[in-house]
Amino acid sequence: MKTATVSNYLSLIKFSHTVFALPFALLGFFLAVKTTETDFDWKILGLVVLCMVFARSAAMAFNRLIDTDVDKENPRTAIREIPAGIISKTSALVFVILNSLFFIGATFFINKICFYLSPVALLVILGYSYTKRFTFLCHLILGLGLSLAPIGAWLAVTGQFAVLPILFSFSVLFWVSGFDIIYALQDEAFDKSKGLHSIPAAIGTKNALLLSSVFHFLSAGFILTAGIIGNVGIFYWVAAAVFSGLLLYQHSLVKPNDLSKVNLAFFTTNGIASIVFAGLAIADLYL
Repeated sequence: MKTATVSNYLSLIKFSHTVFALPFALLGFFLAVKTTETDFDWKILGLVVLCMVFARSAAMAFNRLIDTDVDKENPRTAIREIPAGIISKTSALVFVILNSLFFIGATFFINKICFYLSPVALLVILGYSYTKRFTFLCHLILGLGLSLAPIGAWLAVTGQFAVLPILFSFSVLFWVSGFDIIYALQDEAFDKSKGLHSIPAAIGTKNALLLSSVFHFLSAGFILTAGIIGNVGIFYWVAAAVFSGLLLYQHSLVKPNDLSKVNLAFFTTNGIASIVFAGLAIADLYL
């Protein structure tokens, strides 16, 4: 086995997919600074970003490690780094452990509540990897893991819970759960054949797409609710409109009899939605 490169590890954890949750973490940070009139702290911002990188790296690598045997049998995933022999299981495990320790270490330098809750966060994001083996609600567990981003960043600044970041967390939960259902459509037949659980495997493609739409409707609803409670300005409402519009757009791309645009709906559309929404919502706080 050749020595794995940095690019191999970045591919293992799908580093580009960081665009899903990181913008919401930044939104949580700047929302806390602005609405609680807390002094801006570059150190805390840097630690929040590091926590996101370490936690997500640990979670993705652990997911790939746990799914190695399953991925080997699935033509779509057999080329992934571990089943393909590019990265060994031992190396992946060491990578997971190091990133988990780095994550906990970073929270230690933020505040006590983040440090005390860091094992809980790890339990959720690492535990997700097992859920497909016993429940079709696995998509919601993934959504829960990413939904920790805005509330975690808020806690890093304030050390206290509040309604607004929780609303954004609920939005992320249903947004991620919805697009993960769409992504899982690719493996519906494979999951059924291997006794794995997912919403598409449980209720079929058509009903799965319908439920995904319901989740995305709820996600948009929490975005709108946060805007009303937060007494926001025009930039936020433009952000909410763009975000909601892109949720609708991705559902126009994927049909029960045509899954050819799943990757466009999954990555490109949702990546743009996250960046644009968070960027405009943060701008609204300061303009």
